[in-house]
Amino acid sequence: MANRLPVDLERAADGTLEVKPSPGGLVAALSPVLEQHRGCWVGWPGVVGEVPEPFRTDSGVLLHPVALSEDDYRDFYEGFSNATLWPLYHDLIATPTYDRSWWAAYREVNLRFAEAAAEVAAEGATVWVQDYQLQLVPGILRQLRPDVTVGFFLHIPFPSPDLFRQLPWREEVVRGLLGADLIGFHLAGCARNFLELTRQVAGRAGSHTGLPDTLEVSGDPSVREISAHVTAPDGRRVGVGAFPISIDLDSIAHPDPAEVEALRADLGHPDLLMLGVDRLDYTKGILQRLRAVEELLESGAMPQTRFTVLQVATPSRERIEHYRQARSEVEEAVGRINGRFGEPGRPVVEYLHRSVPKARLAVFYAAADIMLVTPFKDGMNLVAKEYVAAHPDGSGALVLSEFAGAAEELAEAHLCNPFDLDSIKRAIHQAAADLAYRPGEARARMLAMHRQVSEHDVDLWARSFLHCLEERR
Repeated sequence: MANRLPVDLERAADGTLEVKPSPGGLVAALSPVLEQHRGCWVGWPGVVGEVPEPFRTDSGVLLHPVALSEDDYRDFYEGFSNATLWPLYHDLIATPTYDRSWWAAYREVNLRFAEAAAEVAAEGATVWVQDYQLQLVPGILRQLRPDVTVGFFLHIPFPSPDLFRQLPWREEVVRGLLGADLIGFHLAGCARNFLELTRQVAGRAGSHTGLPDTLEVSGDPSVREISAHVTAPDGRRVGVGAFPISIDLDSIAHPDPAEVEALRADLGHPDLLMLGVDRLDYTKGILQRLRAVEELLESGAMPQTRFTVLQVATPSRERIEHYRQARSEVEEAVGRINGRFGEPGRPVVEYLHRSVPKARLAVFYAAADIMLVTPFKDGMNLVAKEYVAAHPDGSGALVLSEFAGAAEELAEAHLCNPFDLDSIKRAIHQAAADLAYRPGEARARMLAMHRQVSEHDVDLWARSFLHCLEERR
């Protein structure tokens, strides 16, 4: 179960709905499991209003659409999910809005999803709930269907208890999560934050509830195994652990070298090509990255004098003010840098504000000498892993924020503090210098990261979580 189905429904000119596959890491991870067990995926199909009846994909997976109205989309998705929870869980990079009507919509939509799962789940089934939009579902589903086994996985960071305690509905969210039999996070640090939070707030729902004042927490979270538990109010021991998500290596295309060369030619044959691929989100650090590039241009300190930055900024949540502001600031910086340092027909920053097909993205990955992944905060960041996977020969270099979850696994990257312009500049300069003067060291770094990504793929993520969940029965 996820906020979105693994397909996109698009309304045609005649008013009918067309179904198109929606590629993505979660789809790649879960589709084989669902196909093997002829399972069901519950989610929103991407259009507001009327939705079709449940239907099966060509591979036999049942898709069960959940309807959202325009008001639901505004208050549940754009509101509570992405203007309250998203900034709160990303360490208040933007200020969250705490709106009671948004919270009411969040509860209502979570109830709708839980009822849909309760309706389609077989006796004793396993239900795996995905991400921050559906944190109340485990608790509701536990009441509706006590026979099912429930797992929950959070794909974004989980904040420190001090930050989370700002949330007016903190107890309800924690108790919703504790309806699961297993709660998974990308990192052990996020799991520890959750365990500490349960110590602080989980038992404080008020004496009128008749629930215990404290909850027992035991153990320390491990990676891909369960060594930490919370005793839920109903006496169940809920497992808590870290399960770092990864990518499907088979989905990473290796383009024709002629396409790669053609791209570099189109960009004016730069001595160095740097690449950024991000949703246009204020958490991704795009503006800081551009400012660092601007200062490197001012200083003339780069080993390669003619370099280009190709920045893909996929449109995202554009009706939310923080996102509109982020776009304005990024595009102003692009214009300023190109105005100061570009030449006719050869801008320094090539900026694409649109989605890029996966096949074309593979060409970008293969062509880039340095990948820039500099989020202020990120649960994992699969772009970093995709870039590494696209360079099996050890070419290229990765500049990576120390606050991306991927930094725990890709330790050989050039790590930086995205809040510190000098740190970003140092990481970019070191990556460029390694490529220019220490190619053997640069290659060793990339090969080590490629081994890590190859040995810890998305299939391992799904199998390890489901194995631990099965043990909770």
